[in-house]
Amino acid sequence: MRSSRVFGLESCGVAAGTIALMAIAAGLIAGCGKPGGSAGAKAADATRSDSAGGSVATSASGGATNIYAAAGPNMLSPAAARAKPLVYVPNSLSASVSVIDPAKYTVVRTFHTGNVPQHIVPSYDLSRLWVLNNKSGTLTPIDPVTGRDSTPVPVDDPYNLYYTPDGKYAIVIAERRQRLDFRDRQTMQLEKSVHVQCKGLDHMEFTSDGRYVVATCEFSGHLVKLDLETQTVAGYLLLDPDKLGTAAMPQDIRSSPDGRVFFVADMKANGVYLIDPVALKRIGFIPTGRGAHGIYPSRDGTKLYVTNRGWNTIMGGRHGPGSISVIDPAKEKVVANWPIPGGGSPDMGNVTADGKELWVSGRYDDEVYVFDTDTGKLTHRIPVGREPHGLCVWPQPGRYSLGHTGNMR
Repeated sequence: MRSSRVFGLESCGVAAGTIALMAIAAGLIAGCGKPGGSAGAKAADATRSDSAGGSVATSASGGATNIYAAAGPNMLSPAAARAKPLVYVPNSLSASVSVIDPAKYTVVRTFHTGNVPQHIVPSYDLSRLWVLNNKSGTLTPIDPVTGRDSTPVPVDDPYNLYYTPDGKYAIVIAERRQRLDFRDRQTMQLEKSVHVQCKGLDHMEFTSDGRYVVATCEFSGHLVKLDLETQTVAGYLLLDPDKLGTAAMPQDIRSSPDGRVFFVADMKANGVYLIDPVALKRIGFIPTGRGAHGIYPSRDGTKLYVTNRGWNTIMGGRHGPGSISVIDPAKEKVVANWPIPGGGSPDMGNVTADGKELWVSGRYDDEVYVFDTDTGKLTHRIPVGREPHGLCVWPQPGRYSLGHTGNMR
């Protein structure tokens, strides 16, 4: 019980205690079905098999023991092990990707993409990487074995990209369209679109049983929950701005290792919301730094690295008060803060296969930062193109990718 920092625990006229009893008794919490409401998920008391040949062990209460267990240090799948170790940086305003040799910390190649490349996403089976050219409406494939790009594939409004845990669908976040597009993950042909009633679809995280996904809507301050079995909206949660004295602007979202809590970075609240993904309730808040944006688990799952972009707006300037906050998800508190000497704007990235480095783009400073995860020291600053965004370190450990810059399982 988090009584010392819990607030806003009632929604749709149902008290939090009643909700908890309902969840235990029935394993399901009904949602309001519109922005501002909440929805829940069935508790999973079994082991979920997946097409990648693995499973996620769950406890009697439905929480996974460690959803990141298969993505530990250097636990590379055969497909990932064949990849050439490189770091791919999409430069949104340069319409290009900078390719960095992580051993030499230098750019070895830059290639042209479509307009406004946003993120670089590993495919579900780890056989390719996709560059999401948002404004051009294309995906540029990269062969991770060679590091070479090939002919773009047309896809409408690809801001971000995820995959259902069973590997059946790719889910394209069509931000401008307010849609989640379910596509064949091999051909990218559209299968079904789900329209949502919130603005600025951004990032997603999956419940430990693989049944539900929660997405952030940065421009309306909502979370939206989808039932992946029926591909329908299960409910919404408005992140109440009155509690913190500022408008909500949720960004990245990641699960705790046991699956019980989702951490949601909020760029205007300067910290991370704690969300119960079953009840879709806010249960706490952790201050981190100005412009909290990205969240990345350590390779053992015992830490979450939060990038504080240094700005509360999507139009930031150079040399802001950017930093990295390290959260202990078990204790639900910040255990370290890593400043950027001279200022910076850490945005998106990921952890290396061995877990020893955190690589993130410097969104408004046209550079890439490399941090030593043992000491928190900024070891390298690498110049790249204009407005680098969803940087991908590759290869990464894990049996399969759930999308984004490497949400590995």
